[in-house]
Parts: sequence; structure tokens; C-alpha cells
Amino acid sequence: MDYILRKESAITGEKTYEVLASYDFPLFCGCTDEKVEEDIIARCEFGIFQSGSIELLKLIPLDILYKNGHNAGAVGALWQKHHEEFANFLMSFKPRFVLEIGGGHGKLAKECLKLDEGLEYTIIEPNSSVKDERINYIDGFFEKEALEGGKFDLIAHSHTFEHIYEPNKFLNECAQMLGGGGGMVFSLPNMQKWLENKFVNCLCFEHTLFLSEKILEFLCAKNGFKILKKHYFGEHSIFYALKIDKDIEKDKVILKNEYAKNKALFEDMMSFYEKKIDILNKLIDESAKEIYLFGAHLFSQFLLYNGLCSAKINGILDNDPAKWGKRLYDTQFKVFSPEILKDKNNVLLILNAGIYNEEIKKGILKLNQEVQIIT
Repeated sequence: MDYILRKESAITGEKTYEVLASYDFPLFCGCTDEKVEEDIIARCEFGIFQSGSIELLKLIPLDILYKNGHNAGAVGALWQKHHEEFANFLMSFKPRFVLEIGGGHGKLAKECLKLDEGLEYTIIEPNSSVKDERINYIDGFFEKEALEGGKFDLIAHSHTFEHIYEPNKFLNECAQMLGGGGGMVFSLPNMQKWLENKFVNCLCFEHTLFLSEKILEFLCAKNGFKILKKHYFGEHSIFYALKIDKDIEKDKVILKNEYAKNKALFEDMMSFYEKKIDILNKLIDESAKEIYLFGAHLFSQFLLYNGLCSAKINGILDNDPAKWGKRLYDTQFKVFSPEILKDKNNVLLILNAGIYNEEIKKGILKLNQEVQIIT
């Protein structure tokens, strides 16, 4: 693997860091039809800089990392509510020409078009799954040059910014595109809450930067953006609306040091899972039930790669029909619909899906109230 080495902080430019964790992990957090021998294991190494910025130090080339696409946000009631609420937030600024960076499944675009059928909407995305004739598409990763000649009064992105390797460059190029006016509206994970709540999808090969609110707002100001409005979608996401403010004195923007706090949060999460997996292994060993994991994703991979006993696990359940019948990447486990639980009387389900736990739990118990669910 030819990693892209992060030799300095992508947030502050600092060069001195401390390694917090270094371990092997599956490259892709999804499902595949390919042979297990073709699965790639990469080195996941996170460091913390003196400012408190936690960053992945060995980056995966984008064409390899997203070879199988990225379809997060396509399934589930919580995600649907997110898209509807974020579309309302976005459309409250009355845009006419929207450029969405990412968003291959088109859910946000469709919600916006429900609110304004005359909206001109463009998506730039390397893996648009299903194309809609009302939307303009540019196939590829975001590059300012690919958009020359385009006229946009609002740049939007949803759960995309945390995937950007060079956030300062990204924001600077967005600012250049909006030089004549307009604004930027985006949603991103509430990473502070996700790390506090020990959600394993907070930081990974795709989420390479810990974007706490202080760090995110530092980046915005440093690149000349003023925050117009901020909205919390529970503990799932934060919505931001920005505009360029030429009065910001960029050289005076300071990032408050959060080294001790952020390091403790990261180490607490890793320690928590060491203990949790020991407890789960005892339950598995003592159980006579049919055992499944929920989540054909990083949620299950993280447990398995950190020592969860797999010998008695029958398979992985997931709500996404596109995953059924496939294999969870770098495991031998097939993925099934939760419907297979309907007529089973003696099942133990291990659920570790972070902020989606409650939604999934309700759905499982609606299918079969007898299932024992361990979170």
C-alpha cells in the first residue's frame, strides 16, 4: 500500500505529534462479492498534535478507498429525517443554483427539489448511484478546475467535509468559487458527541480528522468564512450556514488548545472497547442461543478486529437490501435481512451501531420481541 503520509497537521500545520493508536484494519467498511483473498488490510494510525487535533497519519489514496463507493445516509428513518431537516435548513436561504459536493445517492437533492421544483441543482460525485434527470451531474472528486464556468450561489455538502484530506485547501477553493457572493451550507457528524459516546465510526480510514466544534469553526474563520447560522440535529449532526467575510483578520484566528481533553476522549473509547469485548466474549461463550451481529459495516468490523469471538456467530444482519447476500469485507460472514429473525425463538443479537442503536432496536423488536439484544 502506497500511503499518503500526513507529515504535518491538516488543521494547523504543526509537525510534532504523538501516536495514539496503530493497528491493522479492513480498508473498506462495507460488503463485497469478491473473494476474501482480494480484501485489503491497511495500517490505521492516529496521532494527536499539540493543539489537540487528532488525525489519521497514513491516508489511503482516494481511488482505492472509494473503489466500492460510499453510500452512507441512504437507508433508515433517522437518515431520512436528517435529509428532510437539512433540506429545509438549506432552502431557507432561498438559493437558485446549488452545487452539492458528494451526495451520490441524491437524497438531499430530491428533498430540496420538493421544496422548489425550479431549483437548478448540480452534484459533483465520483460514484453517483442512481441519476435523476432533474439534477446535473459531474462525475469525479471535487476540483475547482472541473467546475470552471459553473454559476452557483450556494455550495452544499452533507457528511462530506469529514472525508476531506486537506480541509484548508478545500475551504479556500470553495471561497474562491464564491468570491462574487453566495454562501456554503453543510451538515457534518457531531464528532464531539460521537467520540464522547464512543461511537466507533467517529474516526476511521474515511473520517481522518476529529472535527470538534472548536476545530471546525477555527477552520472556517481561518479561511475567511463567517458562521451565519448553526443548528443541531440531535446528537447526530450539526448544520452550518457560512458566508465569506472579508473583514476577518485571518492571522489573528486562534485555536484553543484541547490536547488533554481530546487525548483522554480517544483513550477512553479504546479502553471502553477492550472491556466491552471481554464482556461480550463471556456472554457468547455462555450462550446456547443463535448469535448474530448487526451492521454490515465498521460497527461489526471494529468488534471482530478487536477480539470479539466469532466462532459462534451465524452471520451479520443489516437493513440495507443492497448488502443482503454479500460478504462483510474481510470476514467470512454473509449478510442477511433482519426478516430472518421473524420466526426464531432463541436468538442473541449483538448491536453496536452507535447513534442508530435505538432505531435498529425498535425495528428488531417489532419483528420479534423474543430476540435478546445486547448493546
